[in-house]
Formats: sequence, C-alpha cells, structure tokens
Amino acid sequence: MADAARRLTALAEEVLGAPLPVRIRAWDGSEAGPPTASGGDTPSVPTLVLHRRRALHRLLWRPGELGLARAWVAGDLDIDGDLYQALDLLAGLLWERPAVHRGRAAPAALRALGDPRLRAAARSLLALAGPGLPPPPPREEVRVRRGPLHTLRRDKDAIHHHYDVGNAFYELVLGPSMVYSCAYWDDVDGTPTLEAAQYAKLDLICRKLALQPGQRLLDVGCGWGSMVLHAAREYGVRAVGITLSEEQAAYARKRVAEAGLTDRVEIRVQDYRLLTDGPFDAVSSIGMAEHVGSTRYTEYAAVLHRLLVPGGRLLNHQIARRPEPDEEAYRVDAFIDRYVFPDGELAPVGRTVGQLEEAGFEVRDVEAIREHYALTLRRWVANLEANWVAAVRATSPGRARVWRLYMAASAVSFERNRIGVDQVLAVRTPDSGVSGMPLRARDWRG
Repeated sequence: MADAARRLTALAEEVLGAPLPVRIRAWDGSEAGPPTASGGDTPSVPTLVLHRRRALHRLLWRPGELGLARAWVAGDLDIDGDLYQALDLLAGLLWERPAVHRGRAAPAALRALGDPRLRAAARSLLALAGPGLPPPPPREEVRVRRGPLHTLRRDKDAIHHHYDVGNAFYELVLGPSMVYSCAYWDDVDGTPTLEAAQYAKLDLICRKLALQPGQRLLDVGCGWGSMVLHAAREYGVRAVGITLSEEQAAYARKRVAEAGLTDRVEIRVQDYRLLTDGPFDAVSSIGMAEHVGSTRYTEYAAVLHRLLVPGGRLLNHQIARRPEPDEEAYRVDAFIDRYVFPDGELAPVGRTVGQLEEAGFEVRDVEAIREHYALTLRRWVANLEANWVAAVRATSPGRARVWRLYMAASAVSFERNRIGVDQVLAVRTPDSGVSGMPLRARDWRG
C-alpha cells in the first residue's frame, strides 16, 4: 500500500515538533495531513505536492529554505491550492520560528545532530528518499561569487542576473506601467488598476520632490524609464536615468524616443558612484537602495548628497526589514540571495534614516506604505499566472517559478509585517538653514 505521504507527514512533525499545517501528496499517489472540508473531497488546506523523490534529496542535502526553494524551482515540489494560504501557514514553521530568526533557514531541530530521535528521523527520511547523490542546483541559481561585496563589477553582475531576464517577461508581469516597485493604492481592496496605482506613486514622488519645469532630476536605478518619463512629461523637468542593466536601458531609450522626449530625458548605463556631472535639483531612488548593501550605504548617501544642489531634495523609496535582537547575526535570505537579488540586503528604516543624516541630509518625512506593496505584489502574481505560458516561453519554466514564489512569499511577508517599505524625504539643507520645505507637513510644494 502506498504510504509515502503518511510517513513524510509523521517525519516532518517529528522534526518540526508541531503539527504540519498543510496536506502532503507524494509521488506514489498517497496523501496525508489535515482532513478535507466536511461534506466533500476538497482539502481544507493547501496540499504540498512532491512529484519526485528527488525533492527529498534536495531537502536532505540542504535542509530548510534553500532545499525547498531548489525543489520548487526544479518542479520537484508544488502547491495544490491557494499559494498565499500555504505560505502563510508555513511561515510560522519555516521563517518565523525563533531558531530561524536572523536568516537561519533550517530549524534548530535539523541542526541538533546529537539528538538520537532526530538522527532516527533523518535515517527514515533517507530510506524513504532512496539512494542517490545530491542533485545539482537548478540552472536559475546564482553560481559561486568571488571577491568583495558591492564592487562595480560584482554589482553589475548581480543586476544582470535579476533584470536582464527579458523585457518581454517583465511586460507580462508589470503591465503597461513597467514600474517595478510598490504602487500607491487608494484603498485596501486595491480596486483601481495597477497602472493607475503606479501613476499615483510616481506622481506622489514628483510632488514630494516639488519638481518644477526646467529643473534637473536624477533617477538612480531608473529601470525601464517610467519615473523619468513621468517627471519630464508631467512636470517639465530635464531628467537623467541611470541603470546597470543593458536591457532596461535599451527599453527605456525606446520609450523616451516614442514619447518625443529625447531632448529632455537621457538614459545611461552607469553606476551611481561614477556620476560626475552634478549638481541636480532633485534625486529619486526608487527600489534601488536594497542593492547597495550595508558596506556601501554610507558612500551611497554621501554620493547622492554631493550630487544635489543646496536645498535639493532626495526621495529614497526602500524596502526595510525589522530590527534584529542581535544585528551581528543577521543573514541574507537564502532563496532571495541565490535566485532573486544576489547580494541584496535589507536594513531597518531607523538605520537608513540615521545614515542619510550622517551624510549631511535633513530627513523631513518618512511614510510607511507596506500594505501597498502587498497589494502590488498580488497584482503582479495575478499577471504572471494569467500569462503563464507566455512567461515561460519568454524565460524558462524555472525562472517563472522563481518569480511566482518570490512575489507571493514577499506579499505574505509584507502582510505579516516581516518587512516594510518606506519613502524617506530628505533635503540637502544649506548652511543658512533655509530648507525650502513647507511649514505644514506633506504640503510638498510649500
């Protein structure tokens, strides 16, 4: 009698020390776990589907989040049912247990090798998996990286991994706005279109920067050019957008030409550290600072301060993590680092504000908008799922699976307050002390 699912459920609960909140369906057709809804055959919770024994090999060789991620990306493991519900149910066991705090992916039980009970569970799992060497990581995984973090070359390679996966793929996911950062919604239901919410976000940033016709704007990490296009078209500025992605730059230049704005918008493939043609009246950095890293953030803030005219404003839109009890123990999320944002780092918003101030900025406003990002991510996932065949054709099955998991898991993280996102408005206040800011908060134009 096929019973792999029952055995797996028992072993998982032995290791985790808690009931498994999802059902399991194994490669032999067996199923076990929480019961189906009363009166029908539909499971009351999502089902974790292990298509092949290879999924167990991945978990045995890399217990915890990385093993699960590899199994998911390779198609060895799937979710039957609501993906968001599954991630929400598993969050308490995998990502929010005290032992996995600060990025420790494997539960403490899996590292307690001296426990005879757990050794026995591991032997049983190995017997169930069968013989075999560890399977190679899926090809979508970042391979070995060498050298110091956040050099010019290494940062360019990291950006290439994430953004140069095909503009056609991003068109399917992001929609016509081609904005790859948190939108700004009117209500918690997210009833406006994604394009309207992204327009509202870009316009909010322009108003916070108090842009005026003829001013010079720098957009750091300009993506596909949406911010510089909006600022030039709606506010009459001259804009420079910089990116490290060749594919993004080519796409943005085409959009600028089609909009008839080549006389006012310039797109460059350039690192912010190499900019020498300041000053600018305003700087926007939208979803870029997560790539900077803690070792370079002070330099990042100092460079942007130097590039601004006295009285110029910076709008820094950045994802934040919650402070850790022991900041020295913080580790980057294994799945995100290997498959999504190589070398990316998140910092608490308090640290970001402090580093901007240390660089000479006067921080005038911090707006937390984490719920907005959850709504945005759910729209992106819906776009991806609705265009799944085309998305796979534009990249690869593994890459599409990476993006579906990363965006859905990120939505759950924002909803559960594991991470947030903040718009920090700062000013290079001149020595006179006249900041040019309005007396009343959030009356951005004064």
